[in-house]
Amino acid sequence: MFAYVGCFTTTRRKARGKGISVYHIDEPSGAWSPVEVFETIANPGYVALDSKQRFLYASHGDGDTVSAYAIDAQTRKLRFLNQQPSSGDNGPHLIVDPSDQYVVVANGPGIAVLPINADGSLAPSTDAVVPPGKEGPYKREQGLGAHPHQVLFDGSGRFLVSPDKGVDATHIYRLDLAGGKLIANDPPFVRSRYGAGPRHLAFHPSRPIAYLINELDSTVTTYQWDGVRGVLTPIHIIPTTPPTFVGDNTGAEIAVSPSGRHVYVSNRGHNSIATFAVDARDATLAPIGWEPTQGKKPRFFTLDPAGDKLYVANEDSDTIVAFKLDAASGKPQPTGLIVRTGSPSCIAFSS
Repeated sequence: MFAYVGCFTTTRRKARGKGISVYHIDEPSGAWSPVEVFETIANPGYVALDSKQRFLYASHGDGDTVSAYAIDAQTRKLRFLNQQPSSGDNGPHLIVDPSDQYVVVANGPGIAVLPINADGSLAPSTDAVVPPGKEGPYKREQGLGAHPHQVLFDGSGRFLVSPDKGVDATHIYRLDLAGGKLIANDPPFVRSRYGAGPRHLAFHPSRPIAYLINELDSTVTTYQWDGVRGVLTPIHIIPTTPPTFVGDNTGAEIAVSPSGRHVYVSNRGHNSIATFAVDARDATLAPIGWEPTQGKKPRFFTLDPAGDKLYVANEDSDTIVAFKLDAASGKPQPTGLIVRTGSPSCIAFSS
């Protein structure tokens, strides 16, 4: 297995990364061995692979481009293909559509669609939209209005959802594959609490449920998901930090276990991974515990492809810390593995 780690690189981000770091993972031992550091366009903060794992795409923090790379089938090293304008000024997230025809990117003020050429390179964008909505109360984080922070397809691939921390809403679109156009759903969005700052969403693997981490008020919202109409309906909300924690915190990442029995979120400030149990009846959440991430500012974490390990990217500590997930309780348990890399912000696995 291989890991591609996007890292922030600029002084504006107070970063120490060099680009996209590539590692080989020895599956019996779990040890990470460096393959290369590909020094590329500044701040490749989020990376994503196509379904066949032949190409890698990066969005760039504080940048106005999306970049494309070919993956060598033998060495798994990267080869730069090209870059295209993102139609924005800051790229926190991107995804390849399930048909491998388009890259969809959250570009700062909105969302853009870029076709994928036969050789994996990117063509100019076919669409760019700025979602509607009024900015939230926090001028520093929401003062510029719309700021989609994630783009994610539902399990069917029919709908694209995009939590928007700028306007306290989650937008819902369909992607027209024939023309590469985004079509607003009816209804086009679901509102969050005023000032919640919705950031990232994860779908339950087997139930019509979605979970959304709200960055600015450190909560998780549970939604019913109507996969026919493309409608999110909120049913429950819960804090991401312990009731005894009184410091500052922002929520960052969220994931659901492959079994659907547990939900994980990362806390920046409390610097923890919170584990929640999923109720068997209504899929609402109850806290199980909080595991320290052994670092500062866990901007990102992800489960490995097998779903039994969790890797946390501590952006301000320059570390990736590995945890084993207890099969019974779901709780993360430190393995002792710590990978040192500058300002990590995303991890994508390739088999």
